Amino acid sequence: MPSKSPIETIPLREDASGTLRVGGTRVLLELVLEALEDGATPEAIAQRFDTLSVSDINAVITYAERHPDEIADYQKRRDRRAAEVWEKIEANRKDLGEIRRRVEVGRKPVE
Repeated sequence: MPSKSPIETIPLREDASGTLRVGGTRVLLELVLEALEDGATPEAIAQRFDTLSVSDINAVITYAERHPDEIADYQKRRDRRAAEVWEKIEANRKDLGEIRRRVEVGRKPVE
């Protein structure tokens, strides 16, 4: 009787912020997928991100191909979060015109 092969785990982990990272690295899933979309091979991606192994990259690619809806949902969540962060930054930005005016007032020569 043939022995059962162990079930391999997908080398993806979710960090505290909900971001998916490849293996034990800090490399984002979306960076691997973007490189792939740009035409990079798994070997080229491994050269670009030298902390990744080709086998981990291949496993992540296979997972993404088999679970396109989950990947699309993840990317939508990331896009929403990025938009929220950008809105927060914009809301907290100071009026640069006011800062310029104060600098100019401070530069006036003393008479």
